[in-house]
Parts: sequence; C-alpha cells; structure tokens
Amino acid sequence: MTINVFQAALLGIFACLASLPGMGGTTIGNYTLGRPLVGGLVVGIILGNVQLGIIVGAAIQLVYIALVTPGGTVSADVRAVTYIGIPLSILAIQAQGLDPNSAAAAGLAASLGAAVGTLGTVLFYGTATINLVWQGIGWKAMESGNWEKIKKTIPMVDFVLPWIGHILFSFLPTFVICLAGAPMVQAMKEFLPMDGIAMKTLFTVGSLLPAVGVAILCKQVINKPMDWVVFGFGFTLAAVMKCNLIASALIAVFFALINYEIQQAKTAKPAIAEGSAAAAADDDEEDEDI
Repeated sequence: MTINVFQAALLGIFACLASLPGMGGTTIGNYTLGRPLVGGLVVGIILGNVQLGIIVGAAIQLVYIALVTPGGTVSADVRAVTYIGIPLSILAIQAQGLDPNSAAAAGLAASLGAAVGTLGTVLFYGTATINLVWQGIGWKAMESGNWEKIKKTIPMVDFVLPWIGHILFSFLPTFVICLAGAPMVQAMKEFLPMDGIAMKTLFTVGSLLPAVGVAILCKQVINKPMDWVVFGFGFTLAAVMKCNLIASALIAVFFALINYEIQQAKTAKPAIAEGSAAAAADDDEEDEDI
C-alpha cells in the first residue's frame, strides 16, 4: 500500500482543518476532526481502508483520551498524531503483516502515534508563533479606531492569514511525511526486524501507553474514593457482561435517572416539611381564634 500525491494532499488539508479555529471553532476542528478516533475514520476513507483506519484510530485514542491544552501547554499535537501517525501506523501494520486486531498492531500504532505526537509539538508552537504576527496586525487595526480598516482587517486576521501558518506547519509537514511514508516504513521493516530488540521494546512501550491515557483520565474525573466504584462498574459491564458501548450507555442512563429521582426526593423533602409546619401553624392560629 502506498500513499499518492492526492491522498497526501487530502491528509494535509484535514491536518489544517483539525487545528484551525476557523473550521467551525475549536469544537469541530481540534476536538472533533483532530481526535484520533474521528481522524481514523477520515484517514481510512482517504486511504481506502476504513476498518483499519478506525482500528488504528481507536488504539491511538486510548493514549490521548484525556489530552487537553491548559494554558496553551501541549504535551502532544493531535493533528500530527491523527494525520501523520495514523497513516504511518496503517502502512507499518500492513508492511509488517500484522493482524489489525492483535495487541502487537495496537502497540505499534500507539508507539508511532506517541512518537509523532511528541515531535508534532514543534508544529503546534510554530503555528502559535506565526499567529502572533496576525494578532499584532489585528490589534493595530483596532487601536487605529478606523472602522473601515477594522472591517477589512479583522476578517483577514481571523479567517485568511492563519492559513499561511497552517500551510507551513500543518499541510506541508503532513504532505511530505505521508507521501514519503511507504519508503520510510519499508526502511523500518528492513532495519528494525520484528524479532529485534528495538521492535520488541516498541511493542512493550506501546502496550503500556493506553494505561497511561486511562490513568490521566482517572486523575481528571475521579475526585473521591467512591468514584472508583462507578469507574470499575463500567469495566465490569464490558469485561464480564460483554456489554458494548451502546448497552453500557443505556445502563448508565438508567442509573442516572434513579440518581436524579433520589436527588429530587432529597430536595423536595425539606420543602414538604416546611409546608407541613406552616399548615400546622395555621391550624393553631385558627384554633386560637375560635
């Protein structure tokens, strides 16, 4: 399998859209198109292997399931993870002849995604740096107080000029690396045999990365010891009862409704008590009047 010029160009365009706020805002761009699970579908469609794209995307998504960028601090760049890491992982899995559903394939995908994502931070900060130039242009226009100048400048700063940075730091790196992906993977296959220490180390590290992603998620969402019970119950549904995500979500909705009714009852109880006390006071006043 090879990646042609047209496919590499499409991957580069989606890498731009995945990190460009103008693409419907951050929600559609970074937090949807940029997620490996969604990007795996996109990459699979572009490369003509949807099933493998989703499998690889899901394996890499586990590593970055809790990735956020607080204050602009970025540990890994999802645009690189998704639109460089997933295509290279697909090529590597096929070149090595691995079963896409195997642990070895998932470990290889997670390792390549992590490596590319770490290097991709350079792309993120490069984009952020060049965007400072456009922000300076916008601030100067605002400070001038010239409404005609502001109307012409702000749309350019918001929707046109940022494409320059994204073409330089998103499109071109993605295009070049993906286009050269097949020879790079072939070279890796020749110089890093499957039974070698390097590949075994890669698979071992890759098998641990999903646990790191889940641990980061737990650190963010678990605030008290009882939360571990709820978290473990979800794994029990999947591992013991063989429930898929849809079934687990329906069960979660059922328990959420029960919890909602309990909380409503707790809220209504003091109000009922106050109403009873007020009614009793009214009765006492009527008795006194009589």
